[in-house]
Amino acid sequence: MDFYLGLAQIVGVHTLLGLSAYCVLLTGQVSLAQAGFFAIGAYVGAMLTVLAGWHIVPAIIAASLVAGATACAVGFPALRVKGLMLVVATLAFGEAVRLFFFNFDYQVAKGDVKIGPAGGEGFRQIRFFPEHGWSTLDVLIFIWLFVALVMGGLWWMDRSRAGAVLRAVGEDEVAAQSAGINVTAVKVAAMTVGGLIAGLGGGIFAHYTAHIEHAQFGVALATFAIAYPILGGLSSVFGTLIAVVFVQGFLVEGLRFLGDWRNLLFGGLILFAMNVRPRGLIDAATIAAVKRIWTRNREPGNARTQGAE
Repeated sequence: MDFYLGLAQIVGVHTLLGLSAYCVLLTGQVSLAQAGFFAIGAYVGAMLTVLAGWHIVPAIIAASLVAGATACAVGFPALRVKGLMLVVATLAFGEAVRLFFFNFDYQVAKGDVKIGPAGGEGFRQIRFFPEHGWSTLDVLIFIWLFVALVMGGLWWMDRSRAGAVLRAVGEDEVAAQSAGINVTAVKVAAMTVGGLIAGLGGGIFAHYTAHIEHAQFGVALATFAIAYPILGGLSSVFGTLIAVVFVQGFLVEGLRFLGDWRNLLFGGLILFAMNVRPRGLIDAATIAAVKRIWTRNREPGNARTQGAE
């Protein structure tokens, strides 16, 4: 049972990571900086609980704000370029953050031991959950509470004017600018929101793994971040969740018995899924079909409705 609870925790944290990239992708930008924001949130959140003695809730909120502020600062210069140049620029940022924490050594004495980040050895002693008696189920509920809040917020945004503006910029920048939209401000805002969500996810990640190090925030994590929303589709936030379940639940854990062959099959299945569903697992046609089925079942005189009555 603990295995499935742990898997659900991983799915929850990676959903936050995918949703952070979802915001940026809506504006038509491909960013590999999410792993860097995730790392900032992880280290800041862990330092606040371990070194400063904060409760985890204000710690991860502060970590989220720091990552969001960093994303805003990075967004202005980075978003002046497009396409492959933006990919390279954000990838360079992510690697710079990773190398910073590789060399970051800030340990303080607590009794007979030193605690805090220790460069390449990583940051151990992140024991908030066990020290406060949280069970695996408690941690799971805590993680998914934040996932639900973020997904609910993005779902609402998708149906508001803000969501329409983001999609307008993503579809055609020139047309959006002609309509009076400040394209740069919209892109930076999307990058900032993405940084806030990534920082939140990173702060939670640091506490449920209890140990973080620079190698966890490399190119592979950045690739996962943008793969989730692209594979799930940009028509709905729920597509990202389904993609995370597919990748982490089926490809990573479900095929673990294949050993090293899993990595080969992993890439092949991603390519197959993208060829079969080029607009993502949950595209606009899928959403429209679900709405038609839902509406048909709710119409007066429908057999199921009558049966329920």
